[in-house]
Amino acid sequence: QRKNIPVVLSREEVDRVFMYLEPPYDLVVHLLYGCGLRLFECMKLRVQDFNFSTGLLTVHNGKGKKDRSVPLPIVLFERMKDQIEQVAAEQIKDCESGYAGVFLEGRLGGKYQNAAKELPWQWFFPARTLTFVAEAGEHRRYHLHDSHVQKAIRKAAAKAVIPKRVTAHTFRHSYASHLLAANYDIRAIQQLLGHSNLQTTMIYTHTVPDTTNKVGKSPLDF
Repeated sequence: QRKNIPVVLSREEVDRVFMYLEPPYDLVVHLLYGCGLRLFECMKLRVQDFNFSTGLLTVHNGKGKKDRSVPLPIVLFERMKDQIEQVAAEQIKDCESGYAGVFLEGRLGGKYQNAAKELPWQWFFPARTLTFVAEAGEHRRYHLHDSHVQKAIRKAAAKAVIPKRVTAHTFRHSYASHLLAANYDIRAIQQLLGHSNLQTTMIYTHTVPDTTNKVGKSPLDF
């Protein structure tokens, strides 16, 4: 299957996009870039996935239904803790209003009957409004919708005058490319991204300059 070279932002371009994002989308995009997450992985994060004592974020059911751990950006610790406090306050209000809790995947609801109302299982990026489940006659909370994040990114990229097509996945590409440019081992990057095949990760070798003498310059620069 043909692999296209991904669009990658410079660090300066990443920071320019950050400037034009408002909460909670700014924190979403910081995690997309800071942890190399796919958008659906970021949206499905729950409070219990953040371990500040070890500095690790656990990504459950990523592509291929695989779990992995990635380093949490230390610079975001306070922002992430503040977000959890906001989620906890919202959870208390929701429970007082008699809502049925968050949506749980698969058989989790039957296995852990009270989990939907417990803080560890709350979405890290909850939707602003509750969803009515007609067949059950109850209200539950879903996570922030993917399309809202993509829309916020498009607007921010336009305001930042980025001359590239910028999507949520662009920040994952930029994460991998910037690690590679910083001389991180390609297999370590493979694990952080959750790629099954190293060849998938190798595409990022085309997004960073080769500093070896054999292809270091264009002949026009000799």
